[in-house]
Formats: sequence, structure tokens, C-alpha cells
Amino acid sequence: MTTTVRSMLNSYPAGLGGFDRDALAACIEACVECSQTCTACADACLAEDMVADLTTCIRTDLDCADVCAATAAVLSRRTGYDATVTRAVLQACAAICKACADECDSHAETHEHCRLCAEACRRCEQACNNLLAGLG
Repeated sequence: MTTTVRSMLNSYPAGLGGFDRDALAACIEACVECSQTCTACADACLAEDMVADLTTCIRTDLDCADVCAATAAVLSRRTGYDATVTRAVLQACAAICKACADECDSHAETHEHCRLCAEACRRCEQACNNLLAGLG
């Protein structure tokens, strides 16, 4: 995936709205990875014997997966770039990634899938914050 994201950004015929190409690619990649990981974590939570105790985790996983997927899509569209929309999407993504990481961390000692999910969420939160810092 890394090569594909970077190749697509490199092939874009216009500017990238002032974004650092590597930071933009890293954020898109982190969002896609986090979306997949959160979806898988929610599914794994559903398979646990104590599923009733994981309702909040499942909901947060699914919300995070959706926001991360939407963020990756918005960041992938460079034509007609709007800094206000991009900033809002990145802030929302960083916020839900933090919330999801915190929730999954509370189950990480019991469930490996939650530990892995929390790690992916923290990476995505950091990538979003890095890109936000570049917006000024």
C-alpha cells in the first residue's frame, strides 16, 4: 500500500495544497490501517464470550473505522482542496483515534486485538496531528 499511496501522490499533476508529500502519504496510510484494524477489533470483540462488556469498545471501534476511512478519502482528493474542511476532518480523526485508543487500552491486558487496535489508533492520531501541524 505504501508504494501505491506515494505513487498516486507523485502522479498528481498539480500541487498538493502545500502539504509535505511524505506526511500526507503517511497520514493516508495510517488512516487506512487504522480503519481496517478497528473493523477487525470490533469483529473480534463480537466473538468474545464477554461481548456484553465490550459494547462501548465495539461502538468506538466502528466509529473510528468510519472516520478514518472518510479521512483517508478526503486526504486522497487534492483537486479543489479546502483547508478548512481538511483541518476539521483531521481534528475529528485525531479525536476519535484518541478515544478509541483509550477505550481499547482498557481491554488490552485481556484482549490482544484491543492492544493492537490501540497501537494503530495512536499511530493514526499522531499522523493526523503531524499533518495538522503542517497546516499552520
